[in-house]
Amino acid sequence: MAFEKRGRRLAPAAVAAILAALALPAEAQERKSLRWATSSVDSYGYKVAASMVKIVEEALGGEYTVTVQPYTSPTVGMKAVMNGEGEIAYTADVGMAQFYASEGAFKDYTPVKPKIVHTWYAYPMESMMATSAKEADKFKCWKDFSGKPVFFTTAGFQNWLNWARIWKILGYQFKHVNIDPKSNSDALQGGTIVGSATYTTAGRSLAPYWKETEIRMDIKVVNPCPDEVAKLKAAGLSVADVDPKKAFTKDVGPNTLQGVPILFGYNVGTNISEQIVYKLVSAFHKNRDKLAQADPGFTPMAQDFIGMQVAGINANPDIPVHPGLARFLKEQNAWNDKWKIASSPGEN
Repeated sequence: MAFEKRGRRLAPAAVAAILAALALPAEAQERKSLRWATSSVDSYGYKVAASMVKIVEEALGGEYTVTVQPYTSPTVGMKAVMNGEGEIAYTADVGMAQFYASEGAFKDYTPVKPKIVHTWYAYPMESMMATSAKEADKFKCWKDFSGKPVFFTTAGFQNWLNWARIWKILGYQFKHVNIDPKSNSDALQGGTIVGSATYTTAGRSLAPYWKETEIRMDIKVVNPCPDEVAKLKAAGLSVADVDPKKAFTKDVGPNTLQGVPILFGYNVGTNISEQIVYKLVSAFHKNRDKLAQADPGFTPMAQDFIGMQVAGINANPDIPVHPGLARFLKEQNAWNDKWKIASSPGEN
């Protein structure tokens, strides 16, 4: 029988595997895998991943196959990447801060692979609070939601972390009710929750489940009151203005919405080489207008790609920068010598 070595036979399953591999084109056998961890299929992060996959594969010369893997939350996805189950982690400045501080879900967590570091920042999101239009008269400020059942987005989501931070600063009781995002409208109309955290991407795009919610019911966005805005700003957070007509299809109350922004990125560890990250960041920079055409959430990145990378690093300046991003920023004369470059990059 074929496939014998030193008088020992291979198992039939092993023979079949070898034959199958030989039947594949050489290009397919040689392609490596880049697993892209995102949040759940109902999230914006999962929705826009498809827009970036082709750019990544082309940038790497067809040597890699990119697969998008949704997780229940970015926090779970971050851990999956650092446990060796993926290569690219969907995260945000607030999640990176929590991880490096070993707080929350990252308390006592020890990565198997290198820690994720600053790699590429793609878009801001603005965390806002909404309620049913028929109940809106009960809510004038964010304090009116304190201690009441609210869906602050899925537990572990970066917006969820942002709300936990906001409520802590304001001294409010964080009473989170975790629901399936697809039941958001039913939960609001049925009274299971009295508020639901909504968010826009770059003041324009809504998450898929929020698009469905506003089709099924009338909602009102409740802005923070001036004293709440002042307290958040005093704690170092910013409050962004959002034009409701750019994100929502119906009247949602205020002429100008106010939300607390966070900056989202796609970060990797130093087990991914400098060359790969440099190619990725350069490709996103080159295709920034194409990304913005595919989804308006990428518009701020297209308008100021370099500035967004700088803002992502400055949100957590003590976290190291991937050598590939550092190389790109140095070429763009945007590197700050106060930042630290992550050490010991390896090949993927």
